Amino acid sequence: MIIYTVKPGDTVYYLSRRYGISSETIIRDNALNDPDLLVLGQTLVINNDVTPHRVRRGQSLFSIGMEYGISLEQMISANPQIDNPYMINIGENVNIPVAPEKLGTIEVNGYTFPNIQESVLNATLPFLTYLSIFSYQVMGDGSPRTIDDEPLIEAARQANVAPLMVITNLREEGGFSSDIAHAVLSNEDVQQTLLDNVVNVLDSKNYYGLDIDFEYIRPEDRENYDSFIQKAVDTLRPLGYTITSALAPKISADQPGLLYEAHNYPLHGSLLDHVILMTYEWGYTYGPPMAVAPIDQVGRVLDYAVTAIPPEKILMGMPNYGYDWTLPYRRGTAARSLSNTQAIDLAVSTGAEIQFDTTSRAPFFYYSDNDGRSHVVWFDDARSIQARLRLVDEYGLGGVSYWTINRYFPQNWLVLDSMYDIRKVL
Repeated sequence: MIIYTVKPGDTVYYLSRRYGISSETIIRDNALNDPDLLVLGQTLVINNDVTPHRVRRGQSLFSIGMEYGISLEQMISANPQIDNPYMINIGENVNIPVAPEKLGTIEVNGYTFPNIQESVLNATLPFLTYLSIFSYQVMGDGSPRTIDDEPLIEAARQANVAPLMVITNLREEGGFSSDIAHAVLSNEDVQQTLLDNVVNVLDSKNYYGLDIDFEYIRPEDRENYDSFIQKAVDTLRPLGYTITSALAPKISADQPGLLYEAHNYPLHGSLLDHVILMTYEWGYTYGPPMAVAPIDQVGRVLDYAVTAIPPEKILMGMPNYGYDWTLPYRRGTAARSLSNTQAIDLAVSTGAEIQFDTTSRAPFFYYSDNDGRSHVVWFDDARSIQARLRLVDEYGLGGVSYWTINRYFPQNWLVLDSMYDIRKVL
């Protein structure tokens, strides 16, 4: 697989000829709505295991291999059409193998809402280990609001993907509630009611396990949350269910803030099967413009996390979206969320040039709207995704977790598949 950055004069037809791959494949793999319009700085995934090289005077297969860091044996294997590997002609095209060895086998979780399009779900399931269906909203009395999850559970199991029930302390109108969390965590009877309800849903709907996503818990409820995690493990593990939690992206054990203080990394890491780190939302709806998951900030979280949680239990959070901010940014104003493919389409329609920030390892661009207002868009492309996925290998993590899979971005799955094999537990 090749990640190509569009340059002046590039066309899909030119790239298809250059890399020996059909235009239709390039268009499909990169979700190009108008293949005649490419954007400077845009990345394209060329899903090919070889790239052509035109032989120059004095070159041999050995010297060409040296140029690309490839052994003579690899060059010979990639060019079965050459009868005599020690005699090649000037102007002849030889194949340069570009497919790297995979970095290993990982687990991949994908969060989804029940309203995901069937076509998007079916296209994504082959790349997943777990499907976390979001979410059963827990009420103060320990009863969860039910969701229409049966079709997703059935589709997941047919694709050998393990469905996970997700419980949250979300309000019905939206937003995580510290009050709901307190009502549940401060009352042992309510905790037991909740766990009884969870077991009933897991059993009756054929779930594989539980994913606990309680956020904005009051610091004074930290020990209560620890106790609830222990009770969940004691209740569910003997029944054969896995237990996962989603945790805020902390850089130290004593990090202050309502989002962080009640999330006890060492305890979750010791008790649970997996811990999902929500390593995104540095750039967020009401915050200043920046990358959603800058690699330098993600690295700071992982530096701490692997000291507190067994690395093989960690699933690193991966965002699947970007934001569009109106400039100049004013505190309290909202950015617009958009998919990565929508970001590219916006760059195409506004004639923007995509740039790449080397510190955050993320793409961005500026444009002006019809009213003359300036905007900046930060999003993900194949380069930023590849850079963050390398962290899984560097830190020895168990895998990744996507928020969310509802918007299909083919570049992501092609990059993931080129780097890792996906573990299936069913």
